[in-house]
Amino acid sequence: MQSTANPDSKNRPKKQSAFDWLYTDIAIDLGTANTLIYERNKGIVLNEPSIVALDAKGGVVAIGHEARLMHEKTHQNIRTIRPLRDGVIADFEVAEHMIRGMIKKVKKRWYSSTRKMVVCVPSGITEVEKRAVRDSAERAGAKEVFLVDEPMAAAIGIGLDVHEPVGNMIVDIGGGTTEIAVIALSGIVYSQSVRIGGDKLNEVIINYFRRNHNLLIGERTGEEVKMTLGSATPLDEEIEMYAKGRDLINGVPKTRVVTSRDVREALSETVNTIVESVTKSLEQTPPELSSDLLDRGIMLTGGGALLKNLDRLIMETTELPVHIAEDPLTAVVRGTGAILEDIEFYKSVLT
Repeated sequence: MQSTANPDSKNRPKKQSAFDWLYTDIAIDLGTANTLIYERNKGIVLNEPSIVALDAKGGVVAIGHEARLMHEKTHQNIRTIRPLRDGVIADFEVAEHMIRGMIKKVKKRWYSSTRKMVVCVPSGITEVEKRAVRDSAERAGAKEVFLVDEPMAAAIGIGLDVHEPVGNMIVDIGGGTTEIAVIALSGIVYSQSVRIGGDKLNEVIINYFRRNHNLLIGERTGEEVKMTLGSATPLDEEIEMYAKGRDLINGVPKTRVVTSRDVREALSETVNTIVESVTKSLEQTPPELSSDLLDRGIMLTGGGALLKNLDRLIMETTELPVHIAEDPLTAVVRGTGAILEDIEFYKSVLT
């Protein structure tokens, strides 16, 4: 599957203005775990963790990678905050600081302003949550804000022609949510937003260590274990690694050996919930579109698509072809960027 935007859009002449150089038009994938920014005519210019470090008075100390390095290692005068939870803004003020800071990182000219901003949002969020995203973007300096559903952006990002009368199923597994959608004729025929994603997988690994090894590990260690050992079905060759944390019995630092079997057992219930949600979505799909899915299969995008053998588990459960998108982590922002490049062509997909 190609990872380019729709070729019909690429070949269309773009309207140029003599004053375009004064503006920095951007598209944002405002994710729970990572925020990615696409700048018009330049492509992806930023990919950083969605986290902010604040001092005791609420001033911004660091944003993105720098704040991530401080996470869970701060003293009483510095705190790290992740302003997005379950795919939506949980802390309005900090989210605004983060968006402003990240836009500032990509702006090369101090005099440029943001004329247009396209932001992707989970398909299941409420109007109030949409308003929070829009307000944050406007307060961060955008003159015009456009919203697009994440599954639609993901479909465009992996090269699907969303305008044609053919069914496509997208399963976008992000940090806070899993977005499942059947798309046809520039719209979402059926969608389901499950508030389970990479963060939940990290959480169940941390809880597994606490219960089974009496070891308290941090969020970063939980994510490292997931990325190294996590799988949905048995691996051809099982692997293991050392994990460091604090012993809950005597309170001293300890190292434990953990295997891919252990992690798979810990993740099984959460992973099965995702698979069941995919099955439920298939049950709700109109029959003519279901027949398209037999040929085209299911596309996996988002960081969760990289969980080992997840595609195999979904394939075995649904008996449909399952494809992992090329570079699934950037699929959504590439699609959001394609919309930014030709808003008129993609006007019908904006919410």
